[in-house]
Amino acid sequence: MHSTLRFLGLAIVAGAIALLPHTVSGDDRGRECERGQDCALGAFKDGEIQPLSAVLAVVREKMPGEVVKIELEREDGAWVYEIKILTSSGRRRKLEINARTLAIIKAD
Repeated sequence: MHSTLRFLGLAIVAGAIALLPHTVSGDDRGRECERGQDCALGAFKDGEIQPLSAVLAVVREKMPGEVVKIELEREDGAWVYEIKILTSSGRRRKLEINARTLAIIKAD
């Protein structure tokens, strides 16, 4: 089963990063979340996802550019960050990162 938390953007306030949810589907563990940020917070507290600051550090190291979109998805039982980046040359690139281990799953 596949569920998705889509994020409209990032808000940076006093060094903290807040995620703004757009849509939410039930996750494949059967836990229902009424709001996207509740699902993300629960996954973070359960150690299922790394903080966004750690994810962004990996992104900056692997693919420099401006982060323009982030999605947190549940795929085949694992949380995955999908990050879209606009490079300095104007090209749109995409990274998929395992949210628990921060391993790069896919880059294009």
